[in-house]
Amino acid sequence: MHPAFLYLPGRALSVSELAAARIDGDLFDIGEGFIPADLVETPGTRAASIAILIPVDTAASGPTAAWIHGAGDAPPAIHHVRRAVERRIRAKLPARVVLHDTSVPSSDLVTVGGVPVMSPTRTMLDLALGLHRDESLMRWIVLLAESDATLASAAIDRIDRLARVPGTKSARAALVRTALRTR
Repeated sequence: MHPAFLYLPGRALSVSELAAARIDGDLFDIGEGFIPADLVETPGTRAASIAILIPVDTAASGPTAAWIHGAGDAPPAIHHVRRAVERRIRAKLPARVVLHDTSVPSSDLVTVGGVPVMSPTRTMLDLALGLHRDESLMRWIVLLAESDATLASAAIDRIDRLARVPGTKSARAALVRTALRTR
């Protein structure tokens, strides 16, 4: 998608002008912006629409990464980012963004629409490992598995190689159920 097709409020058009174009059916909202109604929504479009929420040296993670990779039709209310560098950072974040202060290796990152995002398999793995703390992540696991049926099996393979990580038993069980459901 060419950046000219992503309209962010306050740049070329005001919020009221963009809302009027949406009401007229010319635009629809995606993430923090708007795109023409006849433009196909892609992972690149989704990522570019929330690029302003992803600080330097971080990558989209958790439900945010799942949404970018095609899970669901609406972005999460709270976006999640993780450090994409080894050193500590002091990012200024909007209230709707949560920083997980553990770094993700570059091998688990992909660039989508110019935004660093955790890979689909790593996203599935992290969502499953977070289930023991937050059961609402199951929704994103199911939606991500519906977008790519191979992700649950790939995440199971990665979980089987982990040692001494909290939540691996419940994560593996949830992924097995998800893999069986999406076959």
